[in-house]
Amino acid sequence: MTAPVAPDLLWLAASCTMTALLWIPYVANRFKELGPPGWRWFPEPDPPPRARWAERAMRAHANAVENLVVFAPLALAAHAVLPGQPLLLAANQLYFAARAAHYLVCILGLPIVPRTIAFLAGVAAQLALAAGLLGGVAG
Repeated sequence: MTAPVAPDLLWLAASCTMTALLWIPYVANRFKELGPPGWRWFPEPDPPPRARWAERAMRAHANAVENLVVFAPLALAAHAVLPGQPLLLAANQLYFAARAAHYLVCILGLPIVPRTIAFLAGVAAQLALAAGLLGGVAG
């Protein structure tokens, strides 16, 4: 029987899984626009997507990957150093919700204000973990 996984790590795994799957909508659009790829060794670069939402999805996915590179090590380090802190679960939940919201806001093409709020919520989760690790929350 395996030990239960800590809730903060479940949310981190959910964030990683979501980020790993965010390519699916825009790749499906590429197949729709261009058809299946050929079998050339060195294919020509794809033209930009015609669907504006797909271009925004590509950028949002890249942004999610860039932010996960910062968040995941902080979350893992905080889990190791600050076990049981309520900050861990809250930061992981906030990060997941913020990144999901950011992706949806980008795909829908909403104005910059909701996109920025979603982005900054994810940054707040990163900074909360960093502060905890640097002694601002440890107790």
